[in-house]
Amino acid sequence: MHEVVTPLGLQTHCDPHQILIGKCSNSTDVLAATEEALRSGVVSLVIAELTKPLSLTAGRRLQLAAEVGGSTGLMIIKDGMGSNATQTRWDISPVYSSDDSTQMRWSLNKNKSGTNSSWDVRWDETARRIFVVPQHVQRTDITQAAL
Repeated sequence: MHEVVTPLGLQTHCDPHQILIGKCSNSTDVLAATEEALRSGVVSLVIAELTKPLSLTAGRRLQLAAEVGGSTGLMIIKDGMGSNATQTRWDISPVYSSDDSTQMRWSLNKNKSGTNSSWDVRWDETARRIFVVPQHVQRTDITQAAL
């Protein structure tokens, strides 16, 4: 059984009529289709899943195509299959919470133009957007601090 994104399943997050899903028979075709879509200037976001490591040349080609087209490329890859040409590299994992099943931790672990950090985020169904979950501030009791 193959996992396939169903546009109607995304309707709480975006308009399913604005989604185009393509399927390629091999990783070379995935890279070629991704590059063309990024370069076109017609789409604002391209998401592609790779099953083979991304070479430095392929990563750089995708980066240049995204710059030319004014779009963003999100490559879903397994750990260790990335390219040094990427501007940023993220790790996303669930945060287990008894009151919110949508909470995740987004960790920026490579950033060519800034610092690295982590954020806990959650999906807000009403607003149809992601919000950063406020971090709990640990405070010391003033009477203990004086001792």
